[in-house]
Amino acid sequence: MHTTALVLFSGGQDSTTCLAHALNRYERVETLGFDYGQRHRIELEARTHVLTRLRRRFPGWSRRLGEDHLLKLDVLGQIGGSSLTEDIAFAMQANGLPNTFVPGRNLMFLTLAGALAYRRGLQVIVTGVCETDYSGYPDCRDDTMKAMQLALSLGLDQRLLIETPLMWIDKAQTWQLAETLGGQGLVDLIVEDTHTCYEGDRTQRHDWGWGCGHCPACELRAQGWAGYVEGDAVSGASSTA
Repeated sequence: MHTTALVLFSGGQDSTTCLAHALNRYERVETLGFDYGQRHRIELEARTHVLTRLRRRFPGWSRRLGEDHLLKLDVLGQIGGSSLTEDIAFAMQANGLPNTFVPGRNLMFLTLAGALAYRRGLQVIVTGVCETDYSGYPDCRDDTMKAMQLALSLGLDQRLLIETPLMWIDKAQTWQLAETLGGQGLVDLIVEDTHTCYEGDRTQRHDWGWGCGHCPACELRAQGWAGYVEGDAVSGASSTA
């Protein structure tokens, strides 16, 4: 019944895999990114590169890939306290969460995504949150996504589906899912063009891509890559690209 989707697209590994998932499934797909005052602009630059390369390398998907949207949400930076929006070192907080947690970020992302989907006539919101490989962020939990889906559907008086393709898979399986969806070409694109590193480092090239190699995001990506190349990942997706 669903034919259109809006993908929350940051330019990272997870959102690029989710974009491939949506392009494999829906007739029309648009993308949405946020400029929320993140101290590293590399992620925003990566969005453009990934979309350009994706259109060029996957003509079947290119026909389905529609408009890209970028919304400013720098109020999150004004709240402060996060190493993603301020020049402070990574650390664990007293509540057990890392200071990379930006409170309310995903809630605001989804609210604005719902409003945009409403205006654009899009039926599904696709996001790369997961409970398997994450830092304990409460706004990445399945229960949070279900609650947001209900709230948006009620508040907009329109049935919206929030889809989370990565919710129950680990990072090795995410790499495998990318291969299943788009073959080696998509894996190579993710390695070369996406950005995940919290430090915004594009000077160090690893087998799994660019990054500092020691921040939590890099470590998770590297561990997932190791599991993927060792054949520890299994994915059931199908490719039509």
